[in-house]
Amino acid sequence: MKLPLIKHIVQFIEENDEDYVNESLEVLEYLCDYSGIKDEEVDVLGEMISNLYGALEVHKEIKDGQPQKEALNNFMKRVQGSIDQ
Repeated sequence: MKLPLIKHIVQFIEENDEDYVNESLEVLEYLCDYSGIKDEEVDVLGEMISNLYGALEVHKEIKDGQPQKEALNNFMKRVQGSIDQ
């Protein structure tokens, strides 16, 4: 996951609507099911999907009252914690 990309997607959500991101996720996940897709392409799609879901999580925390910087940092701590275990 790339924090600057997640931050950029959060900005998009704030300026538009999270429905766009949810619909994009549906399309990307559907593409992953295509039998003719290469492993490298699935990896790229998976990375984009992870960043989009991460942005939705950060946006939710911001809506719940956390400052953006704190929400981003807390999210990355959770990600790092799940990787370390």
